[in-house]
Amino acid sequence: MSDKGDGWAALVLAGSRPGVDPFAARYGTDLKALIPVAGVPMVARPVAALLDSSEVATVRVLAQQPERIQPALPKNEKLVLEPSGATIAATLDAILGDPATRFPLLVTTADHALLDAAMVADFCAKAAGADLAIGLVEQRPLMARLPGTQRTWLKFRGGAYSGANLFAFGAKEAAKAVALWRSVEQDRKKGWKMIAALGPSVLMGAVLRLRTLQQTLDGVGRKLGLTIRAVEMANPLAAVDVDKPADHDLVTAILEGRA
Repeated sequence: MSDKGDGWAALVLAGSRPGVDPFAARYGTDLKALIPVAGVPMVARPVAALLDSSEVATVRVLAQQPERIQPALPKNEKLVLEPSGATIAATLDAILGDPATRFPLLVTTADHALLDAAMVADFCAKAAGADLAIGLVEQRPLMARLPGTQRTWLKFRGGAYSGANLFAFGAKEAAKAVALWRSVEQDRKKGWKMIAALGPSVLMGAVLRLRTLQQTLDGVGRKLGLTIRAVEMANPLAAVDVDKPADHDLVTAILEGRA
């Protein structure tokens, strides 16, 4: 629980990358967070899931143009909308370094259109007590649910995993992990570059599949002085975000009951 004992704080990253976003333009907007998914602005879906969650006490949505995002969001006393930094890492640096930030802090993204209250409950229960927790989905259940779907897989002994765009920061000390994020921010869709940034022993262990995912995170945690936990999500759809047209088609079909 948080230091005030009244639930998790949640953060939704709804920023945009610099320049023209061809993906957003395809759907009639210049902001990815406002792409309509099954008739609803994308950012509204994860925000609704967090507001519906009994685990979450407050929801903060961060975007470079908050005035553009505001009409897509409901009015709710638990919800605030604020300006973000230029990048994800810069935004997290500022949030984690702010004395007013409450912990534990759940972080997700505006493109997590399939997020629901059950996923939030699953993640919060499994992440509780860790300095840093990372939501993941193992390859086999996701491929059984959605054969042929294309994901970025990180392969370890015992399984391959895709990120679920869910992170938990248990205390401000977890900010040390953001420096690592900065080093791979432009390559976060390239799994081997992310692993290489953790050091040569971790890279070789992954290439040869000598370590499990949690053993790898334990090693990184020791270097950073943190407890880092892999949270395997019960619902494999937690790994499906809306990052390209094929994702948009898939998520729309799922929400409409066609997939």
